[in-house]
Amino acid sequence: MGRDARLVLIAKTARTFCYGFLGVLLPIYLVDLGLDARGVGTAVTLTLLASTAMTFAIRWPAEHFGPRLALVAQSALIVISAILFLTTRQPWLVVVAAMIGNLAVGTGETGPFLALEQVIVTRATGRERLTMALAVYNLAGYAAAGLGAAAVARAGTAPRSLFALFLLSGLVQIAAYALLSPQRPSLRSGRAAEATPSRPFVRRIAAIFALDSFAGGFVVQSLIAYWFHTRFGLGLAELGWIFFGVQILSGLSLILAARLAPRLGLVNTMIFSHLISNLLLICVALAPHAWLAVAALLARHLLSQMDVPTRQTFLMLAVEDHEREHAAAVTNLSRTLAQSVTPAATGWIMQGLSLTAPFFLGGGLKIVYDALLYAAVRNVEMK
Repeated sequence: MGRDARLVLIAKTARTFCYGFLGVLLPIYLVDLGLDARGVGTAVTLTLLASTAMTFAIRWPAEHFGPRLALVAQSALIVISAILFLTTRQPWLVVVAAMIGNLAVGTGETGPFLALEQVIVTRATGRERLTMALAVYNLAGYAAAGLGAAAVARAGTAPRSLFALFLLSGLVQIAAYALLSPQRPSLRSGRAAEATPSRPFVRRIAAIFALDSFAGGFVVQSLIAYWFHTRFGLGLAELGWIFFGVQILSGLSLILAARLAPRLGLVNTMIFSHLISNLLLICVALAPHAWLAVAALLARHLLSQMDVPTRQTFLMLAVEDHEREHAAAVTNLSRTLAQSVTPAATGWIMQGLSLTAPFFLGGGLKIVYDALLYAAVRNVEMK
């Protein structure tokens, strides 16, 4: 990995450590402040919609001025968010803070940081090592998030200390991104700028990715934490350790992906591991006891992220170099926007229909996604 990629790893580690504890803390904190399931679901939706808007907005400055300035500005918003967390206990102002801070509410990260960072890592890494580099990049995030989730078990009764850590992480990110090389996208002639043969493919893939994220919106980490809290009465201490395990096993699945992809191929590794993990997701809802539900959830996450580095590698190699910002931004935008639609509906479903229904909806739609994606990419040639 080059110097820029290492700086990105520092920033991602600082950020996702905080996402790890905030993803677990936020729904419980909002319940303590007076919100019900519908309010929590709406809060998650608003947070994801804000992330979608940021992903859309960050593309233009990144393409015209390079990623450094855009990432520094995005990190400054984390500082503002943390200050708001520290100074208010009004529930909807807390939601506004989560929106400004681009708070990750799932076990994996989407949004503006990911859209630019995966391009930086790709350009700083040789093709033959790209899947492993992206696996390490994502592993850093999952390991840090796992430690962050474990931190809830120790500091759950003192959320202000965690909000202060969130503020510190924003400052660390500003420093790391400020040290990035001042790269500007290469200038191209008008004809070359129009030579974007991969854009129809990117739009098609983005639509399929959107289905996966729409389904994932039913089972984002914050809502799963709420489900365990409501169905089995688990508190922050137990939830912290559960999601520590979830993040660590998700990280291990990235290494498994990097090891298996050269043998099975990017597409097979991406699709079939994801399919099995979705069947295990449905098993979580069917479990009659908390320990069985936790076991199914952990087994799921040992496989669930094997598609992440393989999907990112496939996308980066399926398009021309000058299209990578566009491809990353469009696919992340579609994923975040689609995921933002379902949490609010999930809150209503949990409140009025069934606590377990979102698991069946999410798992079933993700299986449909696996079939559609396999049909769309199995014959695509990489650049």
